[in-house]
Amino acid sequence: MSGLPTALITGGTSGIGLALAHRLAGTHDLFLTGRGERTGLPKDAGFIKADLSMPGEAADRIEAALRQADVGALSKLVLNAGTGTYAAVGAEDAAMIRRTLDVNLAASVLLAHRLAPFLEAGGGRLVLIGSVAYKGSGNMPAYAASKAGLAGLARSLRAEWSGRIGVQIIHPGPTRTPMHEKAGYVPGRLERLFFPADAMADEIARLMETDRPRATVMIGARLRRLLSGKAS
Repeated sequence: MSGLPTALITGGTSGIGLALAHRLAGTHDLFLTGRGERTGLPKDAGFIKADLSMPGEAADRIEAALRQADVGALSKLVLNAGTGTYAAVGAEDAAMIRRTLDVNLAASVLLAHRLAPFLEAGGGRLVLIGSVAYKGSGNMPAYAASKAGLAGLARSLRAEWSGRIGVQIIHPGPTRTPMHEKAGYVPGRLERLFFPADAMADEIARLMETDRPRATVMIGARLRRLLSGKAS
């Protein structure tokens, strides 16, 4: 380990998670989780292969990997991994609903509590990556419900951990990531209005340096980028 603060990002092998990992590289020792192989990750980032659709097994694997790497403290725990299906409420069967809730919510609850001692030791912060869909989103009922659950989890942990561990939830607006194809969602012309993953990672990294307990990345962020001369 380099002596830099340590950050762990779930779902760190693609999309927003991978882009955010590249933003934090150089200022943090990084550990990234994912189901696939280690490709395109920042140099020297640790990779933990874990399938969050099996929350208990994934939590065991992640905690064991940190201890094996002699990590005793975390500065940031970014619970970013997410999945979902673009389908009407009657089109999702029990297995599809269960997978979405396990990856997006159950795994986040387990990891937050399992890794709380690491965060407390590091004076760290839990960052939950939600979605603007948490207020409700047609044709993604289980996904919207899971993100609403994250908002409730953030409120609960903020009260439970007050004065010990920081808790922040950030709700990204529509972002171009591989999740859309996996979910079966074809945005068409609307995709032109979506944030690129690297632009969303810039906004999330900026918000993580503030004391805001909750934030949404939408129109205001796009205007700020345009005024600063950054493409989005």
